[in-house]
Amino acid sequence: MVVTDIKIRKFFNEGPMKAVVSVTFDGALAVHDVKVINAKDKFFIVMPSRKNPDGTYRDIVHPINSDFRAELEGAVIKAYFDGLATAEFADGDTAADAE
Repeated sequence: MVVTDIKIRKFFNEGPMKAVVSVTFDGALAVHDVKVINAKDKFFIVMPSRKNPDGTYRDIVHPINSDFRAELEGAVIKAYFDGLATAEFADGDTAADAE
């Protein structure tokens, strides 16, 4: 399975969540609401999830093995940084305003 497109749907200037992303695989399957998180000076992704009745969360879709997870995470974080220079944040600020 190959990542064929990554679209940054929304950037965030405040808080640990930095972006919401859609990823397309093999030009045939789209996964929406992948989140880019920055916590403890590390960037990582969080897969889309659903809240259970007991208040816990369960991923709706997720990588099965660590190799594919690393590949996906690397591609999404690279797309985030590539798009950051021209980003418009959810609060209306641009990347230039955030500096």
